[in-house]
Amino acid sequence: MTASGAGLLIYGANGYTGRLVVKRAVSSGLRPILSGRNAAEISAIAGEHGLDFRIASLDDPASLDAALAGCSVVIHSAGPFSRTSKPMVDACIRNRAHYLDITGEISVFETLASGARSAEARTAGIMLLPGSGFDVVPSDCLAAHLKRRLPTATWLTLAFSGGTGLSRGTATTMIENIERGGAIRRGGKITLVPAAWKQREVDFGDRTRHVVTLPWGDVSTAFHSTGIPNIEVYTAAPAAAVRGMIASRYIGWLLATQPAQRFLKERIKAGAPGPSESQRSSAVARLWGEAWDDDGNRVISRLRTPDGYTLTALTAVAAAEKALAGGAKPGFQTPSLAFGADFILEIPETEREDVTVTKEPSP
Repeated sequence: MTASGAGLLIYGANGYTGRLVVKRAVSSGLRPILSGRNAAEISAIAGEHGLDFRIASLDDPASLDAALAGCSVVIHSAGPFSRTSKPMVDACIRNRAHYLDITGEISVFETLASGARSAEARTAGIMLLPGSGFDVVPSDCLAAHLKRRLPTATWLTLAFSGGTGLSRGTATTMIENIERGGAIRRGGKITLVPAAWKQREVDFGDRTRHVVTLPWGDVSTAFHSTGIPNIEVYTAAPAAAVRGMIASRYIGWLLATQPAQRFLKERIKAGAPGPSESQRSSAVARLWGEAWDDDGNRVISRLRTPDGYTLTALTAVAAAEKALAGGAKPGFQTPSLAFGADFILEIPETEREDVTVTKEPSP
């Protein structure tokens, strides 16, 4: 483990987001080792940046062990993480390397937060930090900040807006989960609800937008970060997208069949890998959060950040740098538990705004 980043492995470096993470790591002065299963693509990216690389497959534990040799931190960027996280976490525990990923999948958070997995990590002396990207660093830090402002909070609502389109990996994950509908947290328990279960208007600071519920990772992580038992997460969405989400309640079973999944994934592969650099550079993301308690005390805060993909590279590398420097806490962590509610403010072009505390009940 050195300041040069020689102890950092980036797995899935040839993916859309993985490439952004590599570029950010190099621009930060790190010299990560790149890894993945596609030898031609991984070697080309490594050559472009003058980096070492190691080819490894997630279904080959021996190759993963060889890839992790001498590495103390892994940024795992090859999804869908519901399939890929377990073998990499297993490898990190075997090799005593801190595990970071960029997932937003509730099932992954809950699995790694479980007593068994977190205990394994603590015994190995390593940190498990899923969600070190846009899912869920800004929203998790916002949730922790709201809890700090209102320690008695029992209800939490988060919302985000701003997008530049989806990468192939993100789109594939969404397609694979299309039948599952939505999720919220009630009384401390994750509760399944229909897709687009609720709709409302949210003032993001620049303007008011229409938002709809979705099963974002904070349904899991915000509870672990704050202990607030009732949580909902919303995203801004155009009317056509909301109609599609509602329709999935009735045809989700059909879209989950093998022929439909194959067709949809082929369509994804035929499209662009993800938003262009110009699209990313001109976009911003906005987040809004509200917490209130049973006495009607209420606080609202907002965040403004770079677009989601740019932010993912920034926060994943920043978290890895902290872990490389010895700042990792063993066991399962959320971003705010690991680095504090103000971690997001360390990221360039990020601003937070607090709205005055009120004594009126939330709508």
